Amino acid sequence: MRGRQAVGRVAEVIQRLEAAMLDGSLPANAKLPAERVLAEQYQVSRNTVREAIQRLGARGLLRSRPGAGVYVTDQLRTGISTPWGELVADHPGVREDILEFRRVLEGATAYFAAQRATSEERANIKGLMQELEQARRDDNRPAEANADTRLHEAIALASHNSMFLHLHTSILSMLREHITLNGNGLREIDASVAEQLLQQHRSVAESIYSNRPEEARTAMQTHIDFVRSRFGPELD
Repeated sequence: MRGRQAVGRVAEVIQRLEAAMLDGSLPANAKLPAERVLAEQYQVSRNTVREAIQRLGARGLLRSRPGAGVYVTDQLRTGISTPWGELVADHPGVREDILEFRRVLEGATAYFAAQRATSEERANIKGLMQELEQARRDDNRPAEANADTRLHEAIALASHNSMFLHLHTSILSMLREHITLNGNGLREIDASVAEQLLQQHRSVAESIYSNRPEEARTAMQTHIDFVRSRFGPELD
């Protein structure tokens, strides 16, 4: 009986750690708290925590760094992105499919972010929007692309939906590449477009930290539609 209870406790710790990875509490490259801290948090023995960590490590979700601790790997992030990244690289026409997918996924994440974002998450989104605006004023395109991508990531995190976050995280590398490519491409084509992109991001962000879900979804979809309208077949 005691053995079964121990197995059950290990499974419970594994589930809780997995949930933290999925909801963003333990993102890729995050360091796990010490075994003692986790044992107290989950009200189990340190041996139970250690076994749970070992099992997650065997699955490639955690990695021990000698002398540094245990870290979350990017296994969830790369699980889907690698083949898709190669496909997009070889077939630029797939961009339309990506934009169609982004319209659905990011429209939904913006909607739920506006409903569920904490005050801290709203402040983070506002801060990233300010970074984006400053980069635009400085005409610093690398900084602008970076802030753009991080803003989309923050919105996904604020949706507090583990499946949306998992999908966003799983294809994050591809989306980051795609957002950067589209944003920089549009800005190269027409400098005035940069201001329109900025206004679209501002509309999304303001709808989220003003708690207006429908407006947030519409603003995000309007943004994606704008990119789709600008990226025709001749740009592939």
